[in-house]
Amino acid sequence: QVQLVESGGGSVQAGGSLRLSCAASGRTFSSNTMGWFRQAPGKEREFVAAIIWSGGSTYYGDSVKGRFTISGDNAKNTVYLQMTSLKPVDTAVYYCAADRYYRGSYYYTSLARSYDYWGQGTQVIVSS
Repeated sequence: QVQLVESGGGSVQAGGSLRLSCAASGRTFSSNTMGWFRQAPGKEREFVAAIIWSGGSTYYGDSVKGRFTISGDNAKNTVYLQMTSLKPVDTAVYYCAADRYYRGSYYYTSLARSYDYWGQGTQVIVSS
């Protein structure tokens, strides 16, 4: 089992920045891919970004490309999501997720059902 705990959410004005953290514990060696998803009220869960532990390759959803950056610290078993130029449409609950496998493609990496473990989520509110 892998336990994931997100932190760093909050309220910010449009144009501002936030950094989310996801601390992993438990059988962390069994996770090859770490991802961030978000879900706004009444909407489906949306892929935000992912990082492959081995090699550091990253993937981004189109709506956040160029504004968000995912990074990881292997020694701390922690993944970060640096969010800049935030917009009101970025308002959502952000979830950290871990996948036991390396999927090898953007398509499968961006699917929520590819991930085995999920955090409880952290709320991000961006006001205009």
